[in-house]
Amino acid sequence: MAQAAIQQPDLGTLKVTEVFYSLQGEALFSGWPTVFIRLTGCPLRCVYCDTAYAFHGGSRRAIAGLLEEVAGHDVQHVCVTGGEPLAQKGCLALLAALCERGYTVCLETSGALDISAVDVRVHRIVDVKTPASGELARNRWANIDLLTPADCLKFVICDRADYEWARDVVRERDLAQRATVFFAPSFQQVASKDLAGWILADRLPVRLQVQLHKLLWGNEPGR
Repeated sequence: MAQAAIQQPDLGTLKVTEVFYSLQGEALFSGWPTVFIRLTGCPLRCVYCDTAYAFHGGSRRAIAGLLEEVAGHDVQHVCVTGGEPLAQKGCLALLAALCERGYTVCLETSGALDISAVDVRVHRIVDVKTPASGELARNRWANIDLLTPADCLKFVICDRADYEWARDVVRERDLAQRATVFFAPSFQQVASKDLAGWILADRLPVRLQVQLHKLLWGNEPGR
């Protein structure tokens, strides 16, 4: 007698803008071949946002199907991004399921939403919004206390005033003792060499982040 098919658990669905395979261009795992799952929707409107196409639209996808698609790429690294992925409650189930399957998982989040429920195995890449981002008031500072050495903070720097604000926040909150801190120049607003010079002059304990994917492919979606 034929065996009954094994029932897979229903992990729910998510609104997804795109799933693609590329090189990670930012933060802790820059340079690694990675599968990106870009979820749809974001409550923020940062002035420098380069993924506004993910604010709306997308398609409803079963998490089980997303896991199958990721497995088909045969890579170790998976990045869940947006938009703001935590704006969808089902994101937590996706992150946990990816960890259960042994992937190295990172979450790119705006820093405006609570990260406390994110699976502890996930590397959380948390933005800190600067004054020039237009979303300074959305920073959820309570997230800082939840960070571990496996996580990182990212400041996108739009001008010299942004840099000075970020520098002071790093020092006053002793952020480099909590997680790796990255300073990234806002694309076409601050020259990478200028930001590098400011960091060196202040001997700031942060890492300069240059978006590798934009150096390779410009601002092309799905890269």
